[in-house]
Amino acid sequence: MTDTAPTPETRAGFVALIGEPNAGKSTLLNRMVGAKVSIVTHKVQTTRARIRGVAIEGQSQIVFVDTPGLFTPRRRLDRAMVAAAWGGAADADLVVLLVEAHRGVTEGVEAILKGLTERGGRVPVALAINKIDRVEAPKLLALAEDLNGRFAFEKTFMISAEKGYGVDDLRAWLAERMPAGQWLYPEDQIADLPMRMIAAEMTREKLTLRLHQELPYQLTVETENWEERDDGSARIDQIVYVARDGHKGIVLGKKGETIKAVSKASREELEEFLGRRVHLFLQVKVRPNWLEEAERYSEMGLDFRDGA
Repeated sequence: MTDTAPTPETRAGFVALIGEPNAGKSTLLNRMVGAKVSIVTHKVQTTRARIRGVAIEGQSQIVFVDTPGLFTPRRRLDRAMVAAAWGGAADADLVVLLVEAHRGVTEGVEAILKGLTERGGRVPVALAINKIDRVEAPKLLALAEDLNGRFAFEKTFMISAEKGYGVDDLRAWLAERMPAGQWLYPEDQIADLPMRMIAAEMTREKLTLRLHQELPYQLTVETENWEERDDGSARIDQIVYVARDGHKGIVLGKKGETIKAVSKASREELEEFLGRRVHLFLQVKVRPNWLEEAERYSEMGLDFRDGA
């Protein structure tokens, strides 16, 4: 009788990425997963829904919860986003706090550390100091020492999510820490968001990049219709909801130039993501009270009641 090698134990669990807006959570998620599942812009507060990206590392499946950036909420939408962020952290097996190396311990970081301390260490937290290419080594070490003096982190990582430095080490460490158990998603699945929402997020990203005013936080995009065609292509109809008539003109642009450019950029990215032809049609509609409609929050994966 021949000996057979034991099958490696499978592991699976949830990791919440938290931090201030623009700390690099979406970039890190996309780097970990190896595909673009979370929108990345230079505007703050672009991540609204708790997007889950799935990464495979050896026998471990790591499900990342990309939470909205933690900030001081002013409106109902802000409050719902912050509640979603803390909810994502509480539900996870591990939390990774991202801090920007060049910004250091800001008021926002201090508030997050206070929140973590108040929640009593129920979930282990690792520290990832991001954008390390912007800071000299002595300053990095001093920042790591300062942060570890304020909170008992399980481990500290120095990374650049954009360039990929240190990301493999972080992913390997997270994989080892996942609970033993069956994988939660099929091996070829990278995100558990419906494709309709991913498509809407891609269009919203293009609008956010194109429009440099405060307007992007007053708009939302919904995929109204998704039709699979016989030739293998897809027809996607989306509505861009804005809060005021004046916003509609800004989104459309002179002679419709802005919406045409957004539609083209979004269609090209969708075609690359789906690996097939896409026919994308955008409409802009004024919906004054969309920020107060429970249905809009559900579309974004947020709880309307959390904004009360």
